[in-house]
Amino acid sequence: MQRLFIALAIFLKLTSSAFSDGQLIKVGVILGFTGPIESLTPDMASAAELAMKETAGNVLDGKTVISVRADSTCLDAAAATAAAERLITAEGVVGIIGADCSSVTTAIANNVGIPNGVVIISPSATSPALSTIKDKGLFFRTAPSDARQGQVLADILKVKGITKVAVTYTNNDYGKGLADSFGIAFQAHGGEVAISASHEDGKADYSAEVGALAAAGAEYLAVFGYVDQGGKSIIQTSLDTGAFEKFILADGMISNSLIAAIGSDLNGTIGTFPGSHSSGSTKFRAVASASSFKKIDGLYMPESYDSAALMILAMQAAGSADRSSIPKHIMDVANPPGHKILPGELNKALEILKEGGQIDYEGASNVRFTKVGEATGSFKEIEIRNSKFETIKIH
Repeated sequence: MQRLFIALAIFLKLTSSAFSDGQLIKVGVILGFTGPIESLTPDMASAAELAMKETAGNVLDGKTVISVRADSTCLDAAAATAAAERLITAEGVVGIIGADCSSVTTAIANNVGIPNGVVIISPSATSPALSTIKDKGLFFRTAPSDARQGQVLADILKVKGITKVAVTYTNNDYGKGLADSFGIAFQAHGGEVAISASHEDGKADYSAEVGALAAAGAEYLAVFGYVDQGGKSIIQTSLDTGAFEKFILADGMISNSLIAAIGSDLNGTIGTFPGSHSSGSTKFRAVASASSFKKIDGLYMPESYDSAALMILAMQAAGSADRSSIPKHIMDVANPPGHKILPGELNKALEILKEGGQIDYEGASNVRFTKVGEATGSFKEIEIRNSKFETIKIH
């Protein structure tokens, strides 16, 4: 009986492998399922996988793209690198969606993706430093750079008449890049950054950091951190001690979990994150709703869907899921000329490409790539009113 079970197990493994190689195309989805933005990443992954489900059985004459998930942790470069190596060597993925946070995305690209010739499309890594990474044409991102977010945020504060702020940022590529771009833009508008200080994530007590920030004498505190880690704790400590009552947030802090944790004391808080009210974003919400998503407008969900869609469409344009072919066609499907493609129209796009036509994938986030393969993007200006995020304007 034991021999029978062993033989059956071997047979199933072999047939499963053959089916996988013949009909399934693996793409890695590496996001911080644990760590400082873990409340955001499940929806991001589901959005990427939505594009895969939409095109199931229609890619490259009958194939289906499936995801293999891995945990980037958002912060631990060594763990993220090891996870990416597993995806490439053990799982045999043809491309990677992710990572999420800029520092681990940089590590994965430099240590694993680029050396192995594997394309990477990040939906949320926004550090300005990634614009100049030596990627050999293998790194793309559907989220706009923080060089632009810092400028947009500074413009908003100028309009509101806010002239002095304290800044705290998470001590990594994302935090420093955003703090620098914001500081330069804000000072160019005549504003004063009273203090700009980094913080480490994962601490139990941020009293010393908040005390130093308050001592600089600013009424507003800009928090460029992570919603499930130091950023949230700094805001709570500020409120508990009376150090600050007015806050400015960027993308890494925009989550309903923040409001759930802190409550109405956040009313009046302002901030920015990538997004639009385009026909594509409206269509994405409809597609997600039809798929019974509990959340249809989460942070970086549109960009995640677009990252997977671009990967799939590039395969079709290449006529192959070969690792070396995919990156050569991403710019072709992302930018004009061609038929405009929105969410829910991926199978239409596959058919156009199969027949030798061209497409212009606008997707859920108005995809338009610069020459270095990153989205120009737009940003939502938000304010917390009645314990809810409300969009004020698109920039």
